[in-house]
Amino acid sequence: MRRIKAGSLIDQIKVICVGDHIESINGKTVVGCRHYEVAKNLKDLEKGQTFMLKLIEPLKSFDMIEPRSKGGSFAEGKIVRGKETLRLRSKGPATVEEMPSDIEEKAVKKVDDLLEMYMGIRDLELAATMVEAGKGKNNPDEFAVALDEALGDFAFPDEFVFDVWGAIGDAMQGRF
Repeated sequence: MRRIKAGSLIDQIKVICVGDHIESINGKTVVGCRHYEVAKNLKDLEKGQTFMLKLIEPLKSFDMIEPRSKGGSFAEGKIVRGKETLRLRSKGPATVEEMPSDIEEKAVKKVDDLLEMYMGIRDLELAATMVEAGKGKNNPDEFAVALDEALGDFAFPDEFVFDVWGAIGDAMQGRF
């Protein structure tokens, strides 16, 4: 329902809300019907006649997201710091992902600078993927293997990979 007229019969039934979808009227499905067809079916009912509406409440998009709070809180067994972002995808469900730390953001910016210097492109998402591939790697060889697994199609030159490894290490050590 797009709107409910104040003082109408439907307005008096507090369980019916704007946004609810009518699935059927007296057992006859109206799924896929145009708005005017549903309205006509309702208008065609005899005045005073009892009828049955089957309604569907739509899913609320952001019900899974809690409001931010000061400091951290404990929810569902994990610490929540209010540093999450909702990632909407064209394929697949929306997900809530942790935001990168300040150190990771610095590393991403530095890697983005290296992308521009070596390849003439700026791509923060690609840079973030490269930083992610570098997490937990102890040396440039481990990083190169991880980078090939994640982004092998790019065939980055060894010198570039080494410089990216250095930029990630510098950021993690707080050297810039």
